[in-house]
Amino acid sequence: MKKPINWKNVASNLLDQRRHQRIRFGNPPPVRIGYAGSIGHGVIENLSLSGLMLRTDLGLDIGHTAGCEFSLFGSPIIDVPAAVVSRVGDLFGARFQTGPINQVMIDDAISGALAQGQASILSVHELSGRKVMRITGGLNGTLRGDFMHALTRVGIEEIDLAGVTMVDQAGLALCLVATRRHAAKIGAQAECFADAWKIALAAPFDVEGL
Repeated sequence: MKKPINWKNVASNLLDQRRHQRIRFGNPPPVRIGYAGSIGHGVIENLSLSGLMLRTDLGLDIGHTAGCEFSLFGSPIIDVPAAVVSRVGDLFGARFQTGPINQVMIDDAISGALAQGQASILSVHELSGRKVMRITGGLNGTLRGDFMHALTRVGIEEIDLAGVTMVDQAGLALCLVATRRHAAKIGAQAECFADAWKIALAAPFDVEGL
């Protein structure tokens, strides 16, 4: 007899996966920062369930905690403390210090942003001995660095685009480079990508410099 699915474990596993996934944004969302009695502002460069990278001119110190308040493209406002763990110029890495309710709110906000195509996840998997790059959410120019690294350093053989919710010309150009210069195969496709891809193949973009 087949064992019933433990949906609680499924949800937990999905949260664990998202905890380590780096979510990028086509338009970095603003963040309000409370630190040492001062209020500052910045933008979120990337985000995961465990923390964020933010850019701000506020002088944050490594090892100290700042309050971060933000909304992802219409989501409820999330107010969470984060410990500063790294700094490069005005770019800071911070680790969330939060409980399960805030984590669920962050996960819901990320899911909404991915569905709108405002956020993107690029991941690499090995399936049956083949290296597959999977893109979820927006397929756009903000993925260029990770996309090209996967093509040139990892050796991607297939690109899974079933989870794409929005694609722009820069994203199509990346796929043209992948197929024409690196012999990668386009695998599963979301409808929004498939329609745009037909047009791109009929009238290809200039991909010089990618």
